Amino acid sequence: MRCNFGPLLVFSPLILAAVIALSCGGSSHVPEAVTVSPATANATNGPVQFTATAFYNTTPSPVSPAPASWGACGADGDNIGVSIGTNGLAECSSGSTRTYTVFAFVPDPDFKGVCGTEAMPCGGSCGGVVGTAQLTCP
Repeated sequence: MRCNFGPLLVFSPLILAAVIALSCGGSSHVPEAVTVSPATANATNGPVQFTATAFYNTTPSPVSPAPASWGACGADGDNIGVSIGTNGLAECSSGSTRTYTVFAFVPDPDFKGVCGTEAMPCGGSCGGVVGTAQLTCP
């Protein structure tokens, strides 16, 4: 029995190159910027609904509401006095009387790095982009 490995040897490098290209490629739908609306809000009348809009390098762009992780922090970095749900609904705690930064983080699906442990600003953007707004608690 005689085996013919000629075609296999010719196509193996092409198959290997295709596998490498596909494994290293990303989604290419990468967020470049995020805005949060309203840009400023006062919670005098109760909870405030924030919405994230993400701008991507490819269509569809913009996307609103964008899939985002939400958070809030005060000037000193704490978030005591405000809570924000996974849908962007922010609510001040009873007795809270200050302004908070509300942030929406939209991850980059192509990010494969490791974020450092250094302190990041409110809503730090390692591996994605962040948009912010201000919420004043009465």
